[in-house]
Amino acid sequence: MQQDIQTQIEAPIETVIQKLESWYDALINLIPNMAVTLLLLIIFLVLARLGSKLSIKLFYKASKNEAFGHLFSTVVYAAILGLGFFIMLGVLGLNKALTSLIAGIGVLGLVLGFAFQDIAADFISGIILAFRKPFKVGDIIGIKDIMGVVSKIDLRVTIIETFQGQEVYIPNKDILQSAIYNYSILKKRRIDIAVGVSYAEDLDKVEDVVLSTIKNLEGVIDHDKIVFDYSDFDSSSINFNIRFWIEYPGEPSYFTMKNKAIKAIKSAFDKQDITIPFPIRTLDFGIKGGQKLSQMELDINGVSKEKSTE
Repeated sequence: MQQDIQTQIEAPIETVIQKLESWYDALINLIPNMAVTLLLLIIFLVLARLGSKLSIKLFYKASKNEAFGHLFSTVVYAAILGLGFFIMLGVLGLNKALTSLIAGIGVLGLVLGFAFQDIAADFISGIILAFRKPFKVGDIIGIKDIMGVVSKIDLRVTIIETFQGQEVYIPNKDILQSAIYNYSILKKRRIDIAVGVSYAEDLDKVEDVVLSTIKNLEGVIDHDKIVFDYSDFDSSSINFNIRFWIEYPGEPSYFTMKNKAIKAIKSAFDKQDITIPFPIRTLDFGIKGGQKLSQMELDINGVSKEKSTE
């Protein structure tokens, strides 16, 4: 009886000892692989650091955006370390763990991709904008119905200070998908002014007066590109457009220069006795079925009476 109890106790102990011995043997056999793995870890840490520095230098040759540069270098650093991690798992013989890890990362990436697809799209659009560089900080741009000065280009949004004193945060995805108007690249902007003159005016004289006024206006550039054209016959005037260029952005600004041009044209018209007419309405009572105005008279109370034709 005592011998049976002793046998029952020794059997589990022997099993544990055998398991520990097998683990010890496996550990001894893994020492070369662990040494190789440690060496690989050091190598990939150095490669990741070098790759990060090299990538940020290459990035700054294409774009000076520091935020995107740091993001790009971090991605390169993580990618090199990730590659090294997978290789080290293979050296250690953890192939099954490696397969399970890759599958788990794939599923997690798919879930996160659906959950944060808009944010991811903004980040990717921001990276594309950093390389394409359609504008930079300080430029005056227009996107849809928003116009202002670019104050900051972030990883996810672009911040614009409007001329109305508002700070607008626009997602980079929306910017990439919209038409971008950059008013700072060409360093100039055209001003279009529409004016109407009386039908009684000499149109050649009007054209000469307007062109001379605009050409002599301080702040107007590219005189050979000034365009004058008559556009249409309005109800009480003949309308024309005057189009000229100014330096932009800078002084005088767009609205200041437009204001100066309008006042200068009005002053020149006054000196040359050129009329900008008021709207006129002509009433015709002689249509079929109506009554001629000559056949009507008004009494002192404003009541119309028909003239006698006798």
